[in-house]
Amino acid sequence: MTLIKSISGIRGTIGGSQGDNLTPLDAVKYAAAYGSWVKTQRNKENYRVVVGRDARISGPMMQQLVMNTLIGLGIEVVDLGLSTTPTVEMAVTMEHADGGIILTASHNPKQWNALKLLNNKGEFLDAAAGQEILDLAEAGTISFAEVDDLGTIRRNDAYIDLHIDEILDLDLVNTNLIRKAGFKVVVDGVNSTGGIAVPLLLEALGVH
Repeated sequence: MTLIKSISGIRGTIGGSQGDNLTPLDAVKYAAAYGSWVKTQRNKENYRVVVGRDARISGPMMQQLVMNTLIGLGIEVVDLGLSTTPTVEMAVTMEHADGGIILTASHNPKQWNALKLLNNKGEFLDAAAGQEILDLAEAGTISFAEVDDLGTIRRNDAYIDLHIDEILDLDLVNTNLIRKAGFKVVVDGVNSTGGIAVPLLLEALGVH
């Protein structure tokens, strides 16, 4: 069992001992550190973070832990539910959010999950920002919101469709030419959100 803390995020295997694996306590610890870091980046009254996940078994549990930790910091959460990594990245900018968290362990087996962390440009964090979050997690000095200042969750299921619209609007995407070509494509979504997004994109392009 494994817990890997790096500047790009926190990844590990579900279950086992705190600090050795990605347990619920670890998920809360690092989500709290990230949310606290977000609030240091811009001096403003309200903060917003986009959260999406892949289709892993542990995904719903991890997402609830992360979102409710952010609420505890007084942050508004935009819940994308099942989503893709680039869709979450795009949603950060479209929501004018202060950051984003993608819950996915990419190609790793089912026992893995991860918190992949984004800045307010929808980009993965650089080394300095990642280290700041790791330091906050270890310092144990995180301050949570009072009861009247708790954050909220706002669900938005539209972002895969919005992402596809953005792709279709690109100058280099010639939808008519693709449709006329009569392509037939087989898609293997590997039991995750590619199985949702890719067929929708191909259908919008006129691909069978």
